[in-house]
Amino acid sequence: MNTLAIGLDLHSTDDLIEQVKRGLPPSVFDQLRVELGLAAETLADLAGVSTRTLARRKKKAQRLAPDTSERLVRFARLYEIATDTLGGEEEARHWLKTPKTALGGHTPLDYADTELGAREVENLLGRLAYGVFV
Repeated sequence: MNTLAIGLDLHSTDDLIEQVKRGLPPSVFDQLRVELGLAAETLADLAGVSTRTLARRKKKAQRLAPDTSERLVRFARLYEIATDTLGGEEEARHWLKTPKTALGGHTPLDYADTELGAREVENLLGRLAYGVFV
């Protein structure tokens, strides 16, 4: 397993789980923000953390909270799936930020603010990969 979208070199799912439980470094937030092409405020809202908290953690070299870390991993996973499914990073960024009728008019990133929503976004990407009309 290798989660490049968040700048971590991972060897296994167990490794990722342990890192999420400990809290990821704030640099993960910055890396994912760049990969997704989002403003810091937008990704912070999606991740459920304030930009002030992020700034404080960066300044003090503190790790992110486990729930914030898990959300960032969720968005990175969707970005990687979308990149593979849609054939490129730019296509994935555009798709993730564009409202979808199949998601009730929400963008995939907005819809993925919960694990259940993220699973539905993954299902939608799976249908696209297999040419199922959505």
